[in-house]
Amino acid sequence: MGFFQDALVRINRAVMSYAGDAVFMQAAVAAAANVIVADGETDEEEIEAALVSMRANPILAKSYDTLALEKELYEALARAELRAGRLENMTLVAAVADRPLEHRQHVFLIAADVADKGGITATEHRVLDALAEALDVDKVALLG
Repeated sequence: MGFFQDALVRINRAVMSYAGDAVFMQAAVAAAANVIVADGETDEEEIEAALVSMRANPILAKSYDTLALEKELYEALARAELRAGRLENMTLVAAVADRPLEHRQHVFLIAADVADKGGITATEHRVLDALAEALDVDKVALLG
């Protein structure tokens, strides 16, 4: 029975890592929101880029529809209007710091896709630097 229970636990972890991973989703929308507001304005093209990038992510696509992601993104954007909210968003991003590298890279790349709309500004580079540090990923390699 030990082998069966162990296999069941592993399967359950795998399913939960892809189904309804609210922590991962919150990290992704928080990272995107901080980049979107980095230049002081909320650009619809960047919002659309964030949603497209999140829908392309297999973890998010299996668990959340576009409406749910959009709702969460707008909540993260509202937080990001204030410094305290941007810090709260960074806390949500840092919550996935103990996840596998692939997950952390996904969160960073979602934010990078947003920043890349219209070219990455100096302000967006600073936000991406902070995200890379919080996620412990190699920004230069991921942007290259």
